[in-house]
Amino acid sequence: MTDMNDREVTSTPKPSTHFVDRQPPVLKKTNIDPTRRYLYLQVLGGKAFLEHLQEPEPLPGQMCSTFTLCLHFRNQRFRSKPVPCACEPDFSDGFLLEVFKDNLGEGSKMADANTMLSICDPVHIVLIRTDIFGETTLVASYFLEWRSVLSAENRVTTIAVELLGVGTESKVSVGVLDIKLEMYPKLNKTLSQEIVNTQDENGVNRPVCSYVRPLRAGRLLDTPRQAARFVSALGYEKAPVIGGGGGKQEQWCSLLTFLCRNKGDCEDHANLLCSLLLGFGLEAYVCVGTKAKGVSHTWVMTCGIDGTVTFWESLTGHRYIHIPIKPDDPPAVEQPKPLYPYRTVGCVFNHQKFFANCQPSEAVEVCFFDLHDESKWKPMSGEAIKSVCSPGATTALPPFPPLCASAIDPATTSNELELQLRLLVAEHRKNIHLIAMFLCCLDKNECEHWTSVLLQTCAIEDGLLLNIALANRYEFKALSLAAYELERTTGVSSGNEEFQDAIRRAVPDGHTFKGFPIHFVYRNARRAFATCLRSPFCEEIVCCRGDQVRLAVRVRVFAYPESACAVWIMFACKYRCVL
Repeated sequence: MTDMNDREVTSTPKPSTHFVDRQPPVLKKTNIDPTRRYLYLQVLGGKAFLEHLQEPEPLPGQMCSTFTLCLHFRNQRFRSKPVPCACEPDFSDGFLLEVFKDNLGEGSKMADANTMLSICDPVHIVLIRTDIFGETTLVASYFLEWRSVLSAENRVTTIAVELLGVGTESKVSVGVLDIKLEMYPKLNKTLSQEIVNTQDENGVNRPVCSYVRPLRAGRLLDTPRQAARFVSALGYEKAPVIGGGGGKQEQWCSLLTFLCRNKGDCEDHANLLCSLLLGFGLEAYVCVGTKAKGVSHTWVMTCGIDGTVTFWESLTGHRYIHIPIKPDDPPAVEQPKPLYPYRTVGCVFNHQKFFANCQPSEAVEVCFFDLHDESKWKPMSGEAIKSVCSPGATTALPPFPPLCASAIDPATTSNELELQLRLLVAEHRKNIHLIAMFLCCLDKNECEHWTSVLLQTCAIEDGLLLNIALANRYEFKALSLAAYELERTTGVSSGNEEFQDAIRRAVPDGHTFKGFPIHFVYRNARRAFATCLRSPFCEEIVCCRGDQVRLAVRVRVFAYPESACAVWIMFACKYRCVL
């Protein structure tokens, strides 16, 4: 038997080329294999989205908030065309879902009625709202039980699906989708309604082990460290709490929901990273505990064959080797100084194991992570975990969706963001009665020289301002934006000597050069610029005064799966001090 979740799979997003119009003749234009079985799911429209009752109809070409439907079914992922948010959103898309067997060697055979009846995987539907700034919000997550079509007359049925909110609004209706289900090719026999009803499965509370499963990224991610970098490039957002008390709600998302939103809480990041590390063949666990000030937190731990324990912070991609402190050692024995931010750990788990910490202290710095020592870690029965987390169990999540390749063009996106930031810098300097003399305003030769030396290659260590006029007396260190990303991904920094030499040569005697790099995981230029200005280092560069002031802005976007990205921005200036 081969578990679909353990296969090396990747997926390419199914854009409009995979949509099927609601008119049946269009089905003839799709690549339907007559020897395979398909479920044709049509979204005929939406209604009763009362939150958008007063939403004005957008004018042609006008920016507006949009709804997008994301679907996952048995290793297949789809995304609808975005439609303007409205009380009755104009959803009119169709999706052709292949229904196949899981058994080894039988995946290519056509599934019959009895086989489909045994397939308990629902169609997971996620509704995302995207505002005019590109920020996404999870509106609803729904698991559609599709097997009712097996007992429908002519194997066609239309249902109204009520979508409920998420988190604290999980009992509140947000709208209704009209959905039509149809089987292709037609079934030879119809199952009785009683048989179909007896197979219905629903679960609300799920064990934590069901959120983790080996996930192989295929050619999308090459190493475990690159996987950690990808996960850290997904946005961080705490689950909201009604009443604005500032507390934290215990809400974990399914993987599809997390990926569709492109952001989530620390638990979502840790579950995904642990799943990817398991897919790379590592012994990985999610750790549940606290960090500074007793704040609840989750992170990932891997155990090496040689006994090395490594902590992975899924929100940043940072790694820490854990060496426990031994309180009983004599005072003269030097103890390791923990560099990780974690304070306590209560339990660790993955898809097969769950261990509760039963050591005298839950403080991470004094904990030993020999999970085979039952005097330190109390295990849960493996059979008990399997009974509630294995595929088909009532409390198990549906199969994990495959990762999708990025739809972002890094070069185009970098150029667009850079142009927007130049305009924002010029606007800011104009408001404070300063002229924005960008490098493109210099004569052609000087512009080309600075573009190749500064914009293409140079960034300075975080928060460090450099005075090139004093370079002979002070250590000078420059990094390229590409080197920054390489260092974040691999932990290795190399090849910067050439950049340092180029910077020294580019700045005339008596001039000062200052640079400020910063990193984001979103592509909103105005939001990024506002954040940058909160740094006194960046503000000093953007508002630079002096003789022969020249400004530069450089953006490098690094794309990862699921259209996640790391955005590096460099603000720099050179000038001659005026005494």
